[in-house]
Amino acid sequence: MSDEQAYAGTAEGQGPVKVAPRIADQLEDKREELFAEFELRDGFPAEVKREAKERTKDVQQEIRDELEHREDLRDMTVWTTDPADAQDFDDAISVEEHDDEYVLWVHIADVSHYVHPGSAMWAEAVERGNTVYLPGYTVHMLPPVLAETVCSLVPNEDRLAHTVEMHLKKDTLSFDTIDIYKSVIHSDERLTYTQCENRLDDPDAPLHEKIELSYDLAERMHEQRKEDGSLVLNPSRDRAHTIIEECMLKANKAVTHELMWSRGVEAMYRVHPQPTPDQWDKALREIVELDGVKIPGDSWDDPRKAVNAALEEAPGRQLNKIQRAVLKVMPRAKYMNDPFGGHHALNFDIYGHFTSPIRRLSDLINHWIVHENDVPEDLVELCDRASDKQKDAETAERLYKQFMQEIHLDPYAVNSRGIEVVDEEDLDDEDGNGIEY
Repeated sequence: MSDEQAYAGTAEGQGPVKVAPRIADQLEDKREELFAEFELRDGFPAEVKREAKERTKDVQQEIRDELEHREDLRDMTVWTTDPADAQDFDDAISVEEHDDEYVLWVHIADVSHYVHPGSAMWAEAVERGNTVYLPGYTVHMLPPVLAETVCSLVPNEDRLAHTVEMHLKKDTLSFDTIDIYKSVIHSDERLTYTQCENRLDDPDAPLHEKIELSYDLAERMHEQRKEDGSLVLNPSRDRAHTIIEECMLKANKAVTHELMWSRGVEAMYRVHPQPTPDQWDKALREIVELDGVKIPGDSWDDPRKAVNAALEEAPGRQLNKIQRAVLKVMPRAKYMNDPFGGHHALNFDIYGHFTSPIRRLSDLINHWIVHENDVPEDLVELCDRASDKQKDAETAERLYKQFMQEIHLDPYAVNSRGIEVVDEEDLDDEDGNGIEY
């Protein structure tokens, strides 16, 4: 297969889904309905936009001034990996291998340098709780004029970051040391997931060795998580997604362990209760009754391992049914100021979010707590707010996808490829639905 053929088969190569203006109008009406129902704020108040624009002035001079107070990591090899249509890049990685350890750096956009308590942007972020990702449409938590510029780890420019430096024992991958500090980085490249996959296959490609090392480490971390009892509902992830997901999980775990064990402070912990034994039994019975699905006898002691084993061996047509059986009995994860109970699905005793401060209030608040070593007075209310707004966002996304299917528009195609409005007569639309794939 030629490179051109391979590219044509990707979401990037296929181009956006094309829709007629009447379909675009229907989508807009549905969005407005959902915004009203779930109190989702689309546009930003003038004061918030003014404040955001003000923080984008004299960026490079501000970064040069900050070098006096930060670790200078600009000579380190750093890269980002995101979807093709990503508008902001809030996490980047670096990795090294030594005789007895791996060193993994996860660099996160230092949003709390620009957005902090007392500012209009902070108050607005609290109102919104998170970014809402509807297929083909994004409702941002932070003004794009800030999030997509000074807070985005774009390539070939100096940026302020919050770095999590993890020294991992080579045999167990457990933490030897964890260091969290403010830094200045200089990203070498912005890769899409497809480009990252291609780099892994091409020994002569830039960053090949670093990306290959990051995948080898991520795959070991992934396998270790499964052995430890972490639930993995998507067993067929590609290598690029494996790298990012495992590195971010490790960084999130490192930060919240540091907050709990080294500092003993409250934070926005992510707590996921476990289903009752009867609920797990119900899910597992539903799974083993599926055609072609079996659960090995040695994995029944831990329902999470049983589900992992079923997913790995099941025919592809049954994967969604297995996932649905599990999700039906899973309680909703929530934010709490105490990690009591841990994260059942991940099988982590302590867990929280740190790696996405551009799009999640919880991460932004944890950045503030790490740096200030202080806790907002209204932390419990903030935890409840973030939990509620996440639930609203997920419900709105589900209803929007349902509506798209009702009008014969594939939400998954739109999610991965984007959407473009064109005149009806320019559509290659055999079904007369006003949609061209």
